[in-house]
Amino acid sequence: MVAAGAILVPGTAYADPSQDEVEDRIEELNEEASTLVEEYNQAKEDHETAEAQYEEIESQVGDEQERYDELQEKVQQFANATYQTGDLDSTANVLTSEGPEALLDQNADLNYLSEAQIQQLDDFSDSSERLFSLKEESEQALEDAEEKLDEAEEAKDEVEDKIEEQEELLAQFPDSDPSSEGADDSGGSYTGGASGDAGAALDFAYGQVGLPYIYGGTGPDGYDCSGLVQAAWRSAGVDLPRTTYAQAEVGQRITDMSALQPGDIMFFSGMGHNGLYAGDDQMVHAPRTGRNIEVVGLAAYWGSQFEFAVRL
Repeated sequence: MVAAGAILVPGTAYADPSQDEVEDRIEELNEEASTLVEEYNQAKEDHETAEAQYEEIESQVGDEQERYDELQEKVQQFANATYQTGDLDSTANVLTSEGPEALLDQNADLNYLSEAQIQQLDDFSDSSERLFSLKEESEQALEDAEEKLDEAEEAKDEVEDKIEEQEELLAQFPDSDPSSEGADDSGGSYTGGASGDAGAALDFAYGQVGLPYIYGGTGPDGYDCSGLVQAAWRSAGVDLPRTTYAQAEVGQRITDMSALQPGDIMFFSGMGHNGLYAGDDQMVHAPRTGRNIEVVGLAAYWGSQFEFAVRL
């Protein structure tokens, strides 16, 4: 259906998007990508946690299996003893029970067993129930985490494809990316005045300049923004959480850009991006898909996007 007032004329030429329009669209997509990368990072963290818990539970299940087998052997032994007394029907019930619940239902009828033996049957039932419950819970948690990770990865791939399309359009305009103004991605080392942990973190970050931005990257071949911040501070002996949102909750919050000190972690509009303040109105960061880790000036683009920083 054609909207009212719209006239479609065969052969009509439509103007290509302007540089401003392409840059605005890339900025929108990068904000979306920044959010998605942190959602992907969180999903990846959750998946790793679920996988570790699954492996731990599998170990516990192995212990339960040994106990289960021991109790089953005891049941077999006193079932065989019952067979010796001629109580064949009860023995058959024990050996052909369809599961722990059915076996418990039959306990009242097993009056030929001692109290100790009935307790062993109860233990047998409890052990097997725990065994299967642990398996089901751990498997379901891992499946859920895998599904969320797959969804986050699909969303990541989709927005990256859109960014790539817009980058191809933007390539037609020279010097068109305001976020890269004054950027240095040729590699180098930190020569500022920071010392201690902050100096160590900046030394590490500067050592990664020139490596590619990798969606979800934690090194050593490339990083995303929060992955670089995490790795830099880890090199200084400080463990940070994985995502920008979690990293923003650590340390002392600084809201005034003029009060920044080298090593402070800077956060920007939407909370989807961060980097390390390097002093002299500069930041080292992993910018976005298609770009390398760089040292960039804050005066223009990034200064206008600044929300706050945290100091460790």
